[in-house]
Amino acid sequence: MDVIYGVIRFFGWQDPIELTAALFGFICVVLTIREHVACWPTGLVQVSLYVWVFYKARLYSDMGLHVVYILMSLYGWYHWLYGGRNKTEAPITLLTPGARTFWILLALTGSLSLGWFMRRYTNADLPYWDSAITAFSLCAQWLMAKKKLESWLFWILVDVLAVGVYYVKHLYPTTILYAIFLGLAATGFFSWLGAWRKKWQPA
Repeated sequence: MDVIYGVIRFFGWQDPIELTAALFGFICVVLTIREHVACWPTGLVQVSLYVWVFYKARLYSDMGLHVVYILMSLYGWYHWLYGGRNKTEAPITLLTPGARTFWILLALTGSLSLGWFMRRYTNADLPYWDSAITAFSLCAQWLMAKKKLESWLFWILVDVLAVGVYYVKHLYPTTILYAIFLGLAATGFFSWLGAWRKKWQPA
C-alpha cells in the first residue's frame, strides 16, 4: 500500500497536461510499432500538448520541434494511407547508403547550428543537448512519415538523449515516458525489420 500511495503522490504533483501528453505518446508509439495508422491522430494530441509543456520548461528547441511535428504528423497520416503504389498503403522501405550518410550529417549539422543559435540569442537551458534532440527528432519523424526502417535507429538515439535532458529538467513523467520509448523503439526496429524481410525477402 505504501508503494501505491507513493506513486499516487508522485503523479499528483505532476502537470496534468504533461501526464496526458505522456499517455498519448505511449499509445502513439505502440500503434506505430503495429503499423496502425491511428498512431498519427494519437500523436497529434501528444505533440500539441507538448508545445505547452516545453514552453513552460524553457526548452524552446523542443517546443519548436513539436510545432513542426504537427505538420509532419498530418503528412505522415496521409502518406501511410496513400503513399504506396496506386494510392495504396505505403510499405516499409530502407534508405540507400548515401541517404543514410546524408541524414546523419544533416542531423549533426542541425544540432550544432541550432545549439549555437539558442545559446547565443535565447535563455534556453541545455541548448546543445536540447537542439540535438530537436535535430535528430526531425529527421526521425520525417523518416517515420516515409515509413523508413532507419527511423527507429534515430529514435533510439533521441530517446537516450531525452531521458538525460528531461531528468535534469525535472520533467519526470516525460523522463519515464522516454525511457519506455527507448525500449519501444528497439522493439519497433526489430518488428519493422521482420515485416520488411517478410515482404521484400520472402522465403
